[in-house]
Amino acid sequence: MSPTPTPEPTPARLRTIPSRLLAGAAAVADRLVSERLAAEGAHKWHFAVLIALDEAGAASQAGLSRRTGVYRSDMVAVLNELADAQCVRREPDPADRRRNVITLTPAGRRRLERLDTLIADAQRELLAPLTPGGQDELIRLLTVLTEHHQPPHPRPHDTR
Repeated sequence: MSPTPTPEPTPARLRTIPSRLLAGAAAVADRLVSERLAAEGAHKWHFAVLIALDEAGAASQAGLSRRTGVYRSDMVAVLNELADAQCVRREPDPADRRRNVITLTPAGRRRLERLDTLIADAQRELLAPLTPGGQDELIRLLTVLTEHHQPPHPRPHDTR
């Protein structure tokens, strides 16, 4: 049996490119969050929809798509999964019977509380190497970058 080869070190110049560092940190963050949510039979879009309904109240599918960044074509599947779990309720919009209004149910609020705990755990693990002040500074800097580059590149459903 041959020994495991030692990985080659990443070139120094690559270790100092901000976009590369952000992409690497984002990949780790996505993995941590996805693993925790998957263990509960959930994914990040479930979490986003539940938060949007909790914070801003009932909405149409199109409104939820705009609030969360979930493509309209994917929103139906997300809402079907949440409705099957009795986390959301679809009801005809009294102002326009052609569309539905989505509301958060008590079961959805309980589900959101559980997912909030899992997400908080993932954030603690992700940011563990940083001091509390360093964590706050990272969040501040990421917020500055994100807000500076808003709105993001238009997605197909945003250009119609």
